[in-house]
Amino acid sequence: MRSVPDAIVLCGGAGSRLRTVTERAKAMVHIGDRPFLELPLRQLRRWGISRVILAVGYQGDTIRDHFGPEAFGLQVLYSQESSPLGTGGALRNAANLIESNTALVMNGDSYTDADLHRFELHHDQSGADMSVVVVTPDGREDCGFVSMDASGKLLAFQEKQVHAAPKYINAGVYLLSREILLEIPVDMETSLEKELLPRWLEQGKHIRATIDPATCHDIGTPERLRRAQTALAEVETGHCPTASGVGL
Repeated sequence: MRSVPDAIVLCGGAGSRLRTVTERAKAMVHIGDRPFLELPLRQLRRWGISRVILAVGYQGDTIRDHFGPEAFGLQVLYSQESSPLGTGGALRNAANLIESNTALVMNGDSYTDADLHRFELHHDQSGADMSVVVVTPDGREDCGFVSMDASGKLLAFQEKQVHAAPKYINAGVYLLSREILLEIPVDMETSLEKELLPRWLEQGKHIRATIDPATCHDIGTPERLRRAQTALAEVETGHCPTASGVGL
């Protein structure tokens, strides 16, 4: 098995809430003059990842035609779902292509300029089955929250709470073992966030959080897309301001 983790990017969403502003697949919506998906792919390469699996669904051929078998120095493979599988099912579908013991998983419709080197160190030192990057809500109330103890061990994933006390939100960046991915039922629609993560916590799996000061930008709604287009349009493709070294 490879010591450098393969990456899986979940980019199968149709983006139904964006239909009033675009017909493109969500991950292919433009930020400036480039598809949004280019941002996490370039981020992965900056951090030393060499092999990425794109879990595609809606307009998967468009994504495949655009990026091809190699992009930004990454070897790119494709896991195509024939019917919607949700984030969990898409992960299980892509797990068949993983060659590493640990996988780095990211959402293709969100971007967090997290310090992935620090994230990897925390994960390795903790011996966790799975780790997740969490960030402050930054004023957002329309999202789910996570709670943890003082050591960073995850305790619960909570639904949206309009009047919740300040907590942390899941940035959609994970490190987890290949064995856990292979536990996901095959060809079954399931949600990583709403079903699998709470279930794994109930089963006693060791899941930890790494708090990162970065902001999580997602493009799930027209309003969030407009904010991301403003905030990320000037992101330098070759710059990684939080990097202290390539550890992944």
